[in-house]
Amino acid sequence: MSAAKQLTVFDQQTQELVPFEGLVYGEALVVLKRLPSESVDLVYIDPPFGTGQTQRLATIRTGDGSSLRKGFGGRVYRWRTVSVMEYRDDMPFEDYLTFLYTHLQEIHRVLKTTGSLYLHLDHHAVHWARIMLDEIFGPERFLNEIIWAYDYGGRPRNKWPRKHDNILWYAKGDTWTFNREDVDRIPYMAPGLVGPEKAARGKLPTDVWWITIVPTNSRERTGYPTQKPEKLLERIIRASSHEGDLVLDCFAGSGTTGVVAKKLGRRFLLVDNNPEAIAIAKKRLSIPVVQDLFSMPDCGIAKGE
Repeated sequence: MSAAKQLTVFDQQTQELVPFEGLVYGEALVVLKRLPSESVDLVYIDPPFGTGQTQRLATIRTGDGSSLRKGFGGRVYRWRTVSVMEYRDDMPFEDYLTFLYTHLQEIHRVLKTTGSLYLHLDHHAVHWARIMLDEIFGPERFLNEIIWAYDYGGRPRNKWPRKHDNILWYAKGDTWTFNREDVDRIPYMAPGLVGPEKAARGKLPTDVWWITIVPTNSRERTGYPTQKPEKLLERIIRASSHEGDLVLDCFAGSGTTGVVAKKLGRRFLLVDNNPEAIAIAKKRLSIPVVQDLFSMPDCGIAKGE
């Protein structure tokens, strides 16, 4: 087996080649094609879902403005729009499937043999993605379909409310990272049946994860339409990587993957082609933006141990 490779840059302070991490403004597929094979330990992506729509999120401020809204108890208050952010997910579905497949092929190539992929989608395309991943990774590499369940938003009158996303977890090889003891525990539903010691420790989550979306009043909230909660990424990154590993998110959005990876001592490579997303991620991570990864001085590929 060939030695694993990694992207490196020259550190002016230490005068040594060091592993690269950072935030790249660019097209995901372009960056993926230029990354070395078997150089990434963990990939989490939250790509477009194939909805055929443009996702919009408006942030409002109450107390002033020309618009009126009726609230609890019939109280009327003024409000105004502070900002509107958009995320395009409007390509024709056949084009979308081709788009998804080509990205998944490249992700498989850049993953180390011990690496794994978490692909975050919803009901629009997850069934198609499962077929693609079985073809690219092999059906024997399927590990879990994780259901991220939440209870927020409107409820239709003619069908069950859709209140979950699907996260497909695939390994590249026959061994993969799963840090069972590092995963956050959840309470037992019937703690009296398991004894005080087990009840105090809690249990390992199953493949159904009840984690709230980012609340409107949370310090995490950035206003980006597809922002995911840090707790969701923390569970994934803790479980499926080690300190110093490289975590890739090539549909980085607001940068949550990088924020959590940095907090947990992992390296990160974030890519996005939306300037609003890049601006938010840059602010959250306090790092410069790379426009062209391979035009950086002293940027190259080094073989690992």
